[in-house]
Amino acid sequence: MIQPPDQKPSPSDNPQKPRARRIAPSMTRFVAISWRDLAISFGPILLISAAAIYLAVRLIQPAPPNTLTISAGTKGSSFWNNAQQYKKILARNGITLNVLESQGSLDNLQKLEDPNAKVDVGFVQGGMSAAAAIVPGSAPATSDKHDDLVSLGSVAYVPLAVFYRGPVLTRLSELKGKRLAISTEGSGTRALALAILKANGIEPGGNTELLPLAGDAAADALSNGSIDAAFLTGDSAQPPTMGKLYRTPDIRFFDFTQADAYARRFPYLTVLNLPMGAFDLAKNLPEHRIRLIAPTAELIAREGLHPALSDLLIEAAKEVHGRANLMQSANEFPAPLAHEFRISDDAERYYKSGKGFLYRTLPFWIASLADRVIVLLVPIIVVLIPGFRLVPGLYRWRVRSRIYKIYGALIAIEREAMTDPDTAQREALIDRLDDIEAKVNQMKMPLAYADQFYVLREHIGFVRQRLTLAQSVALDAQADSIQHTT
Repeated sequence: MIQPPDQKPSPSDNPQKPRARRIAPSMTRFVAISWRDLAISFGPILLISAAAIYLAVRLIQPAPPNTLTISAGTKGSSFWNNAQQYKKILARNGITLNVLESQGSLDNLQKLEDPNAKVDVGFVQGGMSAAAAIVPGSAPATSDKHDDLVSLGSVAYVPLAVFYRGPVLTRLSELKGKRLAISTEGSGTRALALAILKANGIEPGGNTELLPLAGDAAADALSNGSIDAAFLTGDSAQPPTMGKLYRTPDIRFFDFTQADAYARRFPYLTVLNLPMGAFDLAKNLPEHRIRLIAPTAELIAREGLHPALSDLLIEAAKEVHGRANLMQSANEFPAPLAHEFRISDDAERYYKSGKGFLYRTLPFWIASLADRVIVLLVPIIVVLIPGFRLVPGLYRWRVRSRIYKIYGALIAIEREAMTDPDTAQREALIDRLDDIEAKVNQMKMPLAYADQFYVLREHIGFVRQRLTLAQSVALDAQADSIQHTT
């Protein structure tokens, strides 16, 4: 049917042409580096590194203190003299050692167990826990549990010297009913004397008079006949005092003929043999071999002692106690001989391997600083440096993931377009494509990825072209159909 010239065709007679779409111009910014992507890529590694460094700082040993306090013994005793030598040795490394006077081993142990005493280390002869159990009035803190105390090793033998008047004695039980000086309260001498006297049937409260005399007071009392016997050790008596008694007429030096039995009965005791002529070869003093019993003196410390100070104390012990004498061989002490206190981990490491490399090659304080710096460097080397190697890959993945996400949406549109959609559905697909292109045009993209960006835009244009072509074909087919019907 032909229409009149003055008649206008109705809108239904002509198919609609594809509507023009105005796409926002490209506002894409190309930057040298996408700081946001870099922060997201590097952030987790930085957090993990910070956490590792924080843990290292928390776990690292602080700088060693420059002051220590040692509980020694009475002034002039072997323990006191040894502590004074330690003080000089530690001073060479910038450490001040305060030497605290005490009554002896038991007093030292009680001070170490008392947190208010502020004692870091002390000389304690073996067997103090067991011996203190029978000491009247001993502090209840002295027990079988010393979880907060550790041993840095034994540093010397502490032989028990018993001097007496009268005929030759072969057993301590023969002193029953006599007047005995067994040292003062708190001394290791008293604790040991009470332990072995009890084994011989002599206890406080009996007919044997046990007097709290030590050192020169006990020697003077024995010399003038006020007492019958004196028990002396290095924790509360001076070596010259014992030497003087040995040379005093009518005073005898007790020979422990049952020494082996004592060592079996008391595991912390060692049998020592003093050879004939050991004191004086010309005068043949002593005239025969004398058997002695001796605990070892241990260097006991609180468990929190800094490892570097532990090494210094053992070094000092080697210098002071390592020489040979009548009772020991050269380099026999210090030694990791554990009795009632476990050897500390730091002391065990020292006895096995010696001082660490840094402390062997550098001055003490520089080595201490370097040791802590190395601990801080470990998380940096283990976490941060490998993390830096991962950052470029994470950064590339982060930038490309944004492009790949757009490709995912683009592929979805293309697949729907292949299902032969109707006009309304095709319009909806073009709207979605417009939204994608608008987002792409607003992207901030590193310049290194400009080629991938432009390839993405080409692919968007390719999909748009397919949709537009399909829509045009559909509209032409619709127009032909209308033309044929008219």
